[in-house]
Amino acid sequence: MPYRIFVVDDDEHYARMLSYRLDKNPDYSVKVFNSGEEVLKGLSEKPDLILLDIMMPGIDGIEVLTQVVSRYPGVPVIMVSAQGIIDTAVESIKLGAYDYITKGQDDLVKLDTVVKHVLEKVSMERELDTLRKEVTDKYKIKGLIGDSAAMQSVYHLVQKAVRGDLTVAIQGESGTGKELVAKAIHFNSNRKRGPFVVVNCAAIARELMESEFFGHEKGSFTGAHARKIGKFEQADGGTIFLDEIGELNLDLQAKLLRSLQEGELQRVGGNETIDFDARVISATNQNVLQMIRDGKFREDLYYRLFQYPIPLPPLRDRGQDILLLTNFFFREYTNEHPDFKGKTLSTEARKAIT
Repeated sequence: MPYRIFVVDDDEHYARMLSYRLDKNPDYSVKVFNSGEEVLKGLSEKPDLILLDIMMPGIDGIEVLTQVVSRYPGVPVIMVSAQGIIDTAVESIKLGAYDYITKGQDDLVKLDTVVKHVLEKVSMERELDTLRKEVTDKYKIKGLIGDSAAMQSVYHLVQKAVRGDLTVAIQGESGTGKELVAKAIHFNSNRKRGPFVVVNCAAIARELMESEFFGHEKGSFTGAHARKIGKFEQADGGTIFLDEIGELNLDLQAKLLRSLQEGELQRVGGNETIDFDARVISATNQNVLQMIRDGKFREDLYYRLFQYPIPLPPLRDRGQDILLLTNFFFREYTNEHPDFKGKTLSTEARKAIT
């Protein structure tokens, strides 16, 4: 898709000259406006770049820049200034312009370089947006499969969790989709542009778990040959998913509780206090209330982690969802194995599954 470039200048001759030069590049689609009023009406076309003259009658370039920054903050603007108003051009940078060129001095020399740099940045942002969309599509709420009453309840809870920032605890048997639900919450929340960090508490040796959570400094213990950034630091600005939270020992539970209460941590062997901002989603297949009664889980940590519990039903309680899942996995398999194209599940197979 070509890059959309707006050229805005009341000097029609100069505007045509810039347009002609840019139009030589087949990757550019250039549109000319001869006033601030015209370009403001055309902003809904969402240009990738605006070349904007400062001095124009009516709505001048500074006012147009202000409105662009307010309405479309991601659109880069290059100001075009006459030689006598360099100070205004520099001031426009403070207001949000990407750069400026000066008419009659370095305009055409600088134009190609500046436009190239800006559009390289736009290209990277397009790629990031595409990746984010792919991830969002993969983990969007409707990507969870099932329309049983039990799953409708889950969808309702997930949709409410997306709107807030409470700590979420997902409870369910192994294989019920706890991590998938955690991803659906993260990638549909306000934190979706931040990292999603997974910690499988059951897969980490107990003596290494504190270092895995909070990191360590070089030389803090045997084998600590370099500083390590822990999972909570990595999740700053995003979400950390603590799977199998019931596997934490009581000592680490106490340290986790303090970190969650204070929003800060210390690396193992370090003295520096480090702030972090991460939403915590935990998951377990254990009866945590029974663990509290047995003295294996801190009650105060329970209330910190279980601000918003989401129970997941086992497949045996989801009725005909098993057929929906069967059809999904069957389609996935046939798409990956062309030799199976055209094959279907027999009535006998469906009866056996249900």
